[in-house]
Amino acid sequence: MSTNTLATVLALIASAIFALSTVLQQRGGLKAPPLSLSHPASFARLAQQRTWLIGMALLIPGWTLQAMALDRGRVAVIQPIFTLGVVFILPLGYWLTNQTVTWQQVGEAALIVVGLVLFILLGDPAGGRNNAPNWQWFAAIVVLVGIAWVMISVAGEKQLSLKAGAFGTASGIGNGLAATLTKPVVELLHTGGLGAVLLDWKLYAIAIGGLLGIVFQQIALQTARLAPAVASGAVVNPLVGVTLGIVLLQERLAPPTWHKVVAFCGLGLALAASAAIALSQERSAKEAPAEGVGGLATTG
Repeated sequence: MSTNTLATVLALIASAIFALSTVLQQRGGLKAPPLSLSHPASFARLAQQRTWLIGMALLIPGWTLQAMALDRGRVAVIQPIFTLGVVFILPLGYWLTNQTVTWQQVGEAALIVVGLVLFILLGDPAGGRNNAPNWQWFAAIVVLVGIAWVMISVAGEKQLSLKAGAFGTASGIGNGLAATLTKPVVELLHTGGLGAVLLDWKLYAIAIGGLLGIVFQQIALQTARLAPAVASGAVVNPLVGVTLGIVLLQERLAPPTWHKVVAFCGLGLALAASAAIALSQERSAKEAPAEGVGGLATTG
């Protein structure tokens, strides 16, 4: 098995684990008291939900496999694969959270697969570097933090759909940044050992970005407006990874030009289909917040 193939397989397994983790987080989180950034103690109450704890525990093997995939593959390829989390969540949501799955969603899930296959096969990102100068990372972080801050600022308490989308976007930004920073950290582990990694600021940036991604995701999911939360998170996360991979790590799509056009169209198709699944009006009365049942979302 080639390195690129192994990286893809690892990312697929990690995506499935993240999907299961998120379904369990939703199920447990909707049973917890309201969460608020102004009351940090409210998040501690989530620990009283066993289902939520199991979902959180699954993040560990998911992150591990994601790091292994990023170590062997390009960020611009690995991150879009996590869009498949929406595909995995369809059967998981049906079995675990009483979610209704329509034939339209099955068709849209197939479009995600087709779009990603086109992007990976025809885009074939290559070249690039394992790290970027610190000033470039800092500039990117400032821009991303600014976007996340604006999204959270416009999210009020009255319009729950807006709040879910805003915090879902912020979560996708945090997770996408953390995933991209993982590649240079893993490379440093190979070359400098654990001591060098512990002294590198990127390790702590990953921890902060990942933690904020989790916090923002919990707030988005608890609104029970799970469709906009998913649409934003499932699209923003891979977009951040692809953008940082191309701009900072200098990953380039392979020629000829028509390959690039079809590859980006494939990626756009996958992201649009992911958003369509999340935004479809499939929830029935048995999925209402009062029943403690969640819908769709992705992590990674």
